[in-house]
Amino acid sequence: MYGLVNKAVEELVITQFGQDKWEAIKATAGVDVEVFVSNQAYPDEITYRLVGAASEVLKISAEQILIAFGEHWVLKTASESYGPMMKAGGKNLRDFLINLPNFHTRVAMIYPDLKPPRFECSDIEDSSLKLHYFTHRPGLTTFVVGLVQGLGKLFNTPATCEILARQDQGAEHDVFKVAWTLV
Repeated sequence: MYGLVNKAVEELVITQFGQDKWEAIKATAGVDVEVFVSNQAYPDEITYRLVGAASEVLKISAEQILIAFGEHWVLKTASESYGPMMKAGGKNLRDFLINLPNFHTRVAMIYPDLKPPRFECSDIEDSSLKLHYFTHRPGLTTFVVGLVQGLGKLFNTPATCEILARQDQGAEHDVFKVAWTLV
């Protein structure tokens, strides 16, 4: 994953728990990188170790950490790093989710070694859809839940994200039922 991801994990931890907790997480994870460079690729294992160590140090489940990180990614990291692309993605939650594949195509132009997930939407209705998540990175199902919750907040649209199928439980890919309240 690119350094931008690890920098976002660091920012979330420092903002919510303090610098001392971040240092303890890095030590527990065995990560000695002083500064993550946003546009440099790092082994995925570093990110997984940081999340696992955060769970251990903060005494919060990895799934809860990934949900919080997903929200943070949308509301802080992506909004600041990809502001114009986020705005071009759609003017509401439904449109943004439908256009998500185009968003990753644009981001891949910035990060040439990026191996982004693939999203597809089905069963699209006025206030719900099924979101299909295809990835080669295991264990990020709840990160997507956090992303959707963050997008709901970004678009000021109360949203729920129910996990219908999980790749780590034998499904071909993750499937979510995303529903929102029309305001």
